[in-house]
Amino acid sequence: MPAIHFNDGRAVNVANIFCIGRNYAAHAAELGNTVEAEPMVFLKPTSALLEVGNAIELPSFSQDVHHECEIVLVIGKGGRNITQADALSHVAGYAIGLDLTARDLQTVAKQKGHPWTLSKGFDGSACISKFIDAAQLPTPDEAKFSLDVNGQRRQTGDCRLMIHSYAKLISYVSSRFTLQEGDLIYTGTPEGVAAIKSGDKLTLRLDGLIEASFNVA
Repeated sequence: MPAIHFNDGRAVNVANIFCIGRNYAAHAAELGNTVEAEPMVFLKPTSALLEVGNAIELPSFSQDVHHECEIVLVIGKGGRNITQADALSHVAGYAIGLDLTARDLQTVAKQKGHPWTLSKGFDGSACISKFIDAAQLPTPDEAKFSLDVNGQRRQTGDCRLMIHSYAKLISYVSSRFTLQEGDLIYTGTPEGVAAIKSGDKLTLRLDGLIEASFNVA
């Protein structure tokens, strides 16, 4: 079972990887997608997890892999039908990550009404930094984050622009799935997604608390 790690050396085994689509209106607009009234949830297998310190290997079956920078939370206390008022007490920590997407495969899947799994769940598609304790980010809905590619800013995220807050995401996901300790939730990406290529260096930052870099093999 893969694990994520905190800055203080703690390790937590990962149970499930939940991802939220279309949680920033500008990103939905740049891909021509509608914004749904409820959170859009999809899954990645745990084999997709890639911790910082490892190189991104582009899949041979895609010619158009895009970066999607997002804040990721890890559940420290599981539960079902968690209320929004209690939701943040279930979070053990936060990280910055990449939901890598084989856009060419996803486009075909959307056109055919097929699942996104092949475009979202390939090995190494869930990149993740080390985690900080939740107490270090007391107001996550006000956090800011960014992604630079080869020193050039590609994405800037402001959590105040999220359509669905962290509390709503946790409450909603727990109403459909029983959350477990070690579950990860990728909370959505802002606009600015684009293709990556071999030799690129991706640097992710979260509110001056986390900086992590990934090289593309």
